[in-house]
Amino acid sequence: MEMVTRMVLERPVVIYSKSLCCMSHTVKTLLCDFGANPAVYELDEVSRGREIEQALLRLGCSPAVPAVFIGGELVGGANEVMSLHLNGSLIPMLKRAGALWV
Repeated sequence: MEMVTRMVLERPVVIYSKSLCCMSHTVKTLLCDFGANPAVYELDEVSRGREIEQALLRLGCSPAVPAVFIGGELVGGANEVMSLHLNGSLIPMLKRAGALWV
């Protein structure tokens, strides 16, 4: 879990994903289209991916991917990110975290 905590503090937006997960792809596309430039960790391609996935589950991510962190805080998965977007909260959150400049 310490590894995940350290990783999410390195960049304003961090996404834990799996390369073939359609919901992960949707979240990555949305955030990239806003210009957020997230750090993306494909758990099926990185070393210790299974260990990271278990840590995400312990943090309350269910399912484990996609797991989105903004400003070092767990936002949640695709449903939570889309809800924030639809209610107008996502872009201000990204700006506060320093992921967007406009």
